Amino acid sequence: QVQFVESGGGLVQPGGSLRLSCAASGINFNIYAMGWYRQVPGKQRELVAIIYSIGSTNYADSVKGRFTISRDNAKSTVYLQMNSLKPEDTAVYYCNRARLGVLAWGQGTQVTVSS
Repeated sequence: QVQFVESGGGLVQPGGSLRLSCAASGINFNIYAMGWYRQVPGKQRELVAIIYSIGSTNYADSVKGRFTISRDNAKSTVYLQMNSLKPEDTAVYYCNRARLGVLAWGQGTQVTVSS
């Protein structure tokens, strides 16, 4: 079955960096646009970055210029490099398909930005 396993979160000070990873299994990873989502308690899950199968990318305005999404099709893994982190980036981060509907969610990885 489909499985996404996110990792790399943690506690970081404002201005710091983190690199998230998401390993996918059970899907034909190479052909799908993949996305990183984040969710704060009490709010809807937000799509913050997309990478298409050909490698082009799109970002939410809130993270543009600070976050970089990438993928390694050989490893069925998608990454999110997060720089210049702000307290408002604090959330649980998930990966999933970005188009054609989402699949089963993984457990996510907690990112906390605080001094």
